[in-house]
Amino acid sequence: MRDVRTDRRVFLRGVGAVAAGMAATALTGCGTGTSRSVDGGSGKNSKTLVVRNSGGTYGDANQKAVYDPFTKETGIQVKVVNIEYAQMLAQIKQGRPQFDVIDDSMADFVLFKQAGATETLDFDRLKNFKNAGIAKSLVTSNAVGKNYWASVMAYRTDAFGGKKPSSWADFWDTKAFPGSRALQALDADLPELEFALLADGVDPDKLYPLDVDRAFRSLDAIKGDVKKFWDTGALPGVLLGRKEVVASSVWHGRLDALIKGGAPLAYQWNGARRQSNALGIPKGAANLDAAYKLVDFSLRPEVQAHYAELYPMAPTVPAAYKKLSSTTAANLASSPAHLESGFDLDVEWWIKHQDAVSKRWQEWTHA
Repeated sequence: MRDVRTDRRVFLRGVGAVAAGMAATALTGCGTGTSRSVDGGSGKNSKTLVVRNSGGTYGDANQKAVYDPFTKETGIQVKVVNIEYAQMLAQIKQGRPQFDVIDDSMADFVLFKQAGATETLDFDRLKNFKNAGIAKSLVTSNAVGKNYWASVMAYRTDAFGGKKPSSWADFWDTKAFPGSRALQALDADLPELEFALLADGVDPDKLYPLDVDRAFRSLDAIKGDVKKFWDTGALPGVLLGRKEVVASSVWHGRLDALIKGGAPLAYQWNGARRQSNALGIPKGAANLDAAYKLVDFSLRPEVQAHYAELYPMAPTVPAAYKKLSSTTAANLASSPAHLESGFDLDVEWWIKHQDAVSKRWQEWTHA
């Protein structure tokens, strides 16, 4: 899921670093900025809408499932830019955003709101939102959740004599489930303190506010068995495939191709840490009406289902599951079973505490 987490690297550097980077960011984006109005007329083809997303295979899926059908229905052309938070904020602060819709992590939308950089959404203009049933945690004044991703456990199915680890407590239990482990590095995403707390017996409903001291004590117990702290999304699959480790945290979806190819690997969804991408509109968007139309279109159950069939990020609209194949539905973070067994990362807690936790994590990993 590297395509989405490209944005997270900016978030992980902290709000201060983002502000510093903003001052040095040029106003020109990645080749957009042109032809905001195509012909100035009143016909279907009178507007070009510019959408920011993180590109890669994530962007390809959006093009096929969202943008192309939207253009076919409305006549509104969609251009895409792939720029990071600091450059987006710089353009907005200058009053010249070269994009009309932002597709980004919910964490960045919290920062956008703090900076006063995004529109307060008029939900009356989002007709598909009214009965969508999107979780309250994915709806803020400036953003609406578009899809989920998750960090989960992965393991070799041939490693434990037929036994299957069923929890993070099992991941931590190297006597019952012997072998080396891998966990996520700070350079990849937020430290996995939640998994350490779940392994130590904390109820998923009582994770936040995180007991940081308890989490690091739990991490101490497994540190000697962690062979690698991985910093790229592809690395867990490499480590597991080479039998360098028998279990690892992983961004869900990263092992799909290996599993389909017959590799003895599996996901364990119990205790999955969910995060989400959302849609919002920057202050000063040139095509406000078209922006609302695209956000609304993205919340249709059939559009969400089409996207999930192309890319392993889960719908935020429950009705999308009625339109998904059972095979696809069983492998998504927002399926009913996985919603019950996992938890949503508390974005605001992490924004408040991420600098201190990151410093402590660095000290712990180098101790």
